[in-house]
Amino acid sequence: MRYLALATDYDGTLAQEGTVSPGTLAALSRLRASGRQLLLVTGRKLDDLQRVFPEFGVFDRIVAENGALTFNPRTGEERILGEAPSPLFVERLRERGVTPLDVGRVIVATWTPNEQIVLDVIHELGLELQVIFNKGAVMILPTGLNKASGLRSALTELGLSAHNVISVGDAENDHAMLAQAELGVAVSNALPLLKDRADWVTEAARGDGVIELIDALLASDLRELEPRLSRHDIPLGKTRAGEMLAIHPFGRRILLCGSSGAGKSTLATGFMERLHEAGYQSCLVDPEGDFDSLPGSIGVGSERHPPSAEEVVATLEKGEASVTVNLLAIPLDERGRFLDALVARCLELRARTGRPHFLVIDEAHHMLGAEDAAERIATPNTLLLITVHPDRLAPSLLAQIDCLVVVGTKVSDFVEPFYSRIGRVAPDLPSAALEPGEALCVFPHEERKPARFEALPGKVERQRHHRKYAAGELGEDKSFYFRGPDDRLNLRAQNLTLFLQLGDGVDDETWQHHLQGGHYSAWVRTAIKNDELADEMARIEHDERDPAASRRRIREAIEKVYTLPA
Repeated sequence: MRYLALATDYDGTLAQEGTVSPGTLAALSRLRASGRQLLLVTGRKLDDLQRVFPEFGVFDRIVAENGALTFNPRTGEERILGEAPSPLFVERLRERGVTPLDVGRVIVATWTPNEQIVLDVIHELGLELQVIFNKGAVMILPTGLNKASGLRSALTELGLSAHNVISVGDAENDHAMLAQAELGVAVSNALPLLKDRADWVTEAARGDGVIELIDALLASDLRELEPRLSRHDIPLGKTRAGEMLAIHPFGRRILLCGSSGAGKSTLATGFMERLHEAGYQSCLVDPEGDFDSLPGSIGVGSERHPPSAEEVVATLEKGEASVTVNLLAIPLDERGRFLDALVARCLELRARTGRPHFLVIDEAHHMLGAEDAAERIATPNTLLLITVHPDRLAPSLLAQIDCLVVVGTKVSDFVEPFYSRIGRVAPDLPSAALEPGEALCVFPHEERKPARFEALPGKVERQRHHRKYAAGELGEDKSFYFRGPDDRLNLRAQNLTLFLQLGDGVDDETWQHHLQGGHYSAWVRTAIKNDELADEMARIEHDERDPAASRRRIREAIEKVYTLPA
């Protein structure tokens, strides 16, 4: 299920003239029986709601006073989310003849046309309060409290994300609640502006509209409304025509590929940052430790400490923070079993909470090459695979890819083998090579033409794994070897610190052999995966012929980017 909860307004939505019909109550019970949860979000005070709606126990949480408190009908526990009204404020309103005047735990409420008096008193007393309208009602609350903030608090208590919730309402004070939910619904009697901004408007009014919504939800999980939810799409970049190219965040199968150093990590990092900003939770499996500083993500595992699936899921379960799973301490031949265990645990979590929304696997060819890969990774999450070798992924898995993103200049080297693996003919590709910073997006199951786009950079540039590259232990295949022109030497530099130390110690002939061969920049580009530093070193290799000067300039270039140990 995508939608695990329904949040509904009371007056004018669930109820008519304060009363909920038996048919609407029966629909709510059917929805709960499906395993989904119910939240009631109302501007009423809690005691008033309980008086007019004795069946309130059908809900898992109640958000009352327009977002100012939450209530658990099972335990009777209340959580007050704002400060109590100022007695002086209430006194001044009464002195000014404001009537009716209703004072709750946090909220103060009256009716039009008293709003001007309310605003005058707020100004006179210098209070930080906001006025919210609701079809003639005038509600005064501390700044920042509304139905959306109250719903967020209730969802946190339930361990749910707003991206797995439908909200339905009818009036001005429902705008924020509908905008926050993955799907915002207005009943047909709603105010025109709310209907204009809703993702869907029911044909029926009030409780009958809620019944209509629940029946549709139970029938199809509202899959038919997916095309209307483009407001949640995550941008990849801009096409040459100036249009934004974006990815829908639910149920997609994305493959990001390209040669080493072509910019896969940079594109993925920016995309993951935007996922985090949009409130989606991801679980990123990171075999090489390349994403250990990803903004908005908690790291589990390290070079010395292997992660466990239980630890990952426990971290995901705590809230909406994403998790990056570092596999460096897990032997290569055990990583596939770890991934299987992790996917199984994530599926259990997702069945309860809808999270994580994205499953991301870097270096996917190491773990998903077997024929049963598609079954092993079968998940309703959006799946993002990153690899330099898409031809090593199982054809059954490649056949499920609906968005292929390629970085680097030789896109045909990746697109054509991809289509060959799935037994199809590749589409026509752009004749001109991609510019630096560009990528190509191909849609295997759509009629759309491949689209080249300029990738959007992340707001925070990823720092390039300083500890790992500066002083860590790169594998033998990623280390630099000072060998000299006749392979007389075999000095291994497994990090940048040793590279500089060995470079200072080798003879000038050995140093110049690698310098003039472009070996230093090639190593940094492919093993360190830092294109900017590689470009700078390539300029030094081209321009500098003096061994001492080139050593100094290369050291300065490295130390400008990496903090090396003393």
